[in-house]
Amino acid sequence: MKAMILAAGRGKRMMPLTEHMPKPMLTVNGKPLLQYHIERLASAGIKEIVINLAWCGDVIRSTLGDGSEFGVRLIYSDEGGEGLETAGGILNALDLLSDTFIVINGDIYTDYDVSSLTQIALLPHQAHLVLVENPEHNPSGDFSILQGFAHCDENKEDKHTFAGIALYHKSFFAERETAFLPLAPMLREKMAEKLVTAELYIGKWFDIGTPERLAEINQQELNS
Repeated sequence: MKAMILAAGRGKRMMPLTEHMPKPMLTVNGKPLLQYHIERLASAGIKEIVINLAWCGDVIRSTLGDGSEFGVRLIYSDEGGEGLETAGGILNALDLLSDTFIVINGDIYTDYDVSSLTQIALLPHQAHLVLVENPEHNPSGDFSILQGFAHCDENKEDKHTFAGIALYHKSFFAERETAFLPLAPMLREKMAEKLVTAELYIGKWFDIGTPERLAEINQQELNS
């Protein structure tokens, strides 16, 4: 099984920290967010990892190299310009990935054990999402879980936040062409077809979306 880390975003809300630095290379406890993900994937037995590049992608490539330092092989998927958004980035790299593959947002910090995803046997066209408890900046949540399946009913009150961690079958993206394409609409469409399962993770998870949140997590980690 291979994995992909999404690292092509512009990170506009993180300015000026991301003026010359991709958001996933910002540090927590002195270590880049991307490195945490690579090390967790390596510990789970994932030895080939695709990283998509756009904004300041050369910083990622020059810092992490071929991945041998971490015991993995890093494969870079260049998007150029402003990038292709989440689903577009995955579609652009689809030929580099295995039949089932893990995707992690590069701008999160978590202690989630990705090895559990390697034990899930997806059927064709399926996906499995990791949800977390709602943070302060997303109090209404994104999706709910009913009998193991993810739902996007706007009227439900027991919704949780998508963690930016998922397992996909390659055919989940069938009949789609590479373009600037967000992932959320596709997930909602597939949920209506009962093709998306989900789990709720109760553990450490942070969305590093603003300089204030980055400062907060660094303070929490330093005090832990």
